[in-house]
Amino acid sequence: MPTDPTDLSPLSYGSSGVDYNVIDPFKVAAQRAAASTGSHLDGHGFSEVESSRGESAYVVDVGPFYLASIVECLGSKAMVADSMQALTGKSFFAAIAQDTIAMAVNDLITVGATPLVVQAYWAAGGSEWFADAGRRQALIEGWKRACDLCKVSWGGGETPALAGIVEAGRIDLAASCTGIVSPKDRLSLGAHLGPGDAIVLLASSGIHANGVSLARDLAARLPQGYLTPLTASAVPIGFGEALLEPTVLYSPITEALFKAGVRPHYAANITGHGWRKLMRHRSAFTYRIHAVPDVPPVLKFIQAEALLSDRDAYGTFNMGAGFALFVAAEDAAQTVAVAHKAGLDAWIAGTVEAGPKRLVIESLGLEYDGSDLGLRA
Repeated sequence: MPTDPTDLSPLSYGSSGVDYNVIDPFKVAAQRAAASTGSHLDGHGFSEVESSRGESAYVVDVGPFYLASIVECLGSKAMVADSMQALTGKSFFAAIAQDTIAMAVNDLITVGATPLVVQAYWAAGGSEWFADAGRRQALIEGWKRACDLCKVSWGGGETPALAGIVEAGRIDLAASCTGIVSPKDRLSLGAHLGPGDAIVLLASSGIHANGVSLARDLAARLPQGYLTPLTASAVPIGFGEALLEPTVLYSPITEALFKAGVRPHYAANITGHGWRKLMRHRSAFTYRIHAVPDVPPVLKFIQAEALLSDRDAYGTFNMGAGFALFVAAEDAAQTVAVAHKAGLDAWIAGTVEAGPKRLVIESLGLEYDGSDLGLRA
């Protein structure tokens, strides 16, 4: 890993190879092309829920209930696990498996769905990747454990060896997930979102799996690389190990909320685009945040060492909040209590207001507007 400890220039997600100004217009173009295909469902006796296009999961009306589906890839976090295995001899692929499932499950539940089935896509740069018995077993065991935590069936998957497409010694991990919205009033696509609703944020465990490309660039210029100790951590831990803390699975919380009688009006998985994801709903509202969480040590470290402004940090990383629930004001305290009972920190962070589409984080003096998030056709 090349290092340059004298390089003090700020890092950015764009400079690390992830430029949403390029990617997002492509996504919007794909959404526009896909929109005309929804009518094919009519011939099968079903119909799409049109308002789910551009959301984190696609929803189909099959009569007595809705079906929701999603496919997501992990991204480059597996490369951190590879580097850490080379440095420490320890496999981190059980945690990586949870990360991959979380990418799909945490998106699926934003629409009010109960996850039912997960499928695996494990594409290696060659068959030799699967020869490491410890690594492959950790991946299998971690995948099953995450399925058990989410109460989903692992239906199967695909394990291609793609020499010349995937780099030798690497693996590209992805998961698809199908779920059910039943009863139908669990659907949370924002039809009831409005002024006065509370914004409840659920705690993250660290970086989760977004912004990892920037973190890898940062590791490359640290003198000790991934073994650099986190100066902001109360417990001694290295940068690489902190990056590999697995992503929180939020479906146990959303299922517990349903059993408690709470129906979120909307939900957002805070992944790529960071806190800008709070503005994902199509309608124009102002989202005013008056309480922010403590920032996990690994994200404090990244912000300080990469010389990121608050605007860049909160527009890229989860900064301690991995999932957002928009609920009726009278349900906010119960939402927090349900999360706490499930062992996860949560807090009433803000409110939805009438006004232009914008996100205002008062304590940080930050403001993003609708032009800062171009995810929808």
